Amino acid sequence: MEALRCNLNPTFLDQFTNDVLTGLSQQQKTLPSKYFYNSRGSRLFDRICDLEEYYPYRTELSLLPRIAQEVSALLQQPYDIVEFGAGSLVKIRLLLQHLEHIRNFVPLDIAGEHLNKASALLKSEFPALSVMPIVCDFTRKVSLPTELTLPRLGFFPGSTIGNFTPQAAQTFLSNARKTLGPNAMLLIGVDSKKDPHILHRAYNDSLGVTAEFNVNLLQRINEEICGDFDVQAFQHYAFYNTRQGRIEMHLVSQKRQEVTIGHTRFSFAEGESIHTENSHKYTTQEFRDLAQKAGWQIRSTWADEQQLFRVHLLSS
Repeated sequence: MEALRCNLNPTFLDQFTNDVLTGLSQQQKTLPSKYFYNSRGSRLFDRICDLEEYYPYRTELSLLPRIAQEVSALLQQPYDIVEFGAGSLVKIRLLLQHLEHIRNFVPLDIAGEHLNKASALLKSEFPALSVMPIVCDFTRKVSLPTELTLPRLGFFPGSTIGNFTPQAAQTFLSNARKTLGPNAMLLIGVDSKKDPHILHRAYNDSLGVTAEFNVNLLQRINEEICGDFDVQAFQHYAFYNTRQGRIEMHLVSQKRQEVTIGHTRFSFAEGESIHTENSHKYTTQEFRDLAQKAGWQIRSTWADEQQLFRVHLLSS
């Protein structure tokens, strides 16, 4: 099963290069977190999800069977499902096992090879389901296959919404509403504000998998757009920014050095960082306000007993 590609490879590489050069030209150097997810990055993230410290994955996973049963009771007509940032397609299985009226499934992801393999496996497990993967930047409005004529249920698990700034999150939610069309719903995972110690452990695991995931972004730049990062000369650093209500991930230069990407050279001082990811945490009211600005209303909310993680069902 081969995924439809929204971006021809040269166009994608041009955008990747432009985003990297723009980010590294800022006073606080940055790199977009969406580029974590090449094939190796996707595999590393799968390993992160299995870590004892990484509570979001297992907490949401424990909630999904009950959520699926209750959502199934709400869906009294056939629906198509569109998953944003689909990854390994683990969580969608829990919905498909309980939702009776799903005809088509469209997973959207930026990592094509990983998506193709996961989609083929899913199709083998659910042979009656039409699986139509699309390789694209799912943060933008996506043109879906014309075969999708039913109302749509969007699925955006894993608290990836927190990787966006609040303004960018609002833009994504607005674009998702346009992608899904009229009378759509969106099931979305959102990480809660909590004890900073729990957050610190989740993003600084004892095995160093998160650090490897972070540094892999530099290796991808080297391999795909002619960078020459010394990946051993950058160290993973993650902390909870209380004022901003977010985890920040950085890569810190361990020495004074220069890096060239194509024909552009960048200088790094010892201790200077590249800001690679945010993970914003939200109260229910904060997320309700954000969703409303993008044209969504919260219809239902589920949470674990410790209130570590929430899943919201939105309606447009």
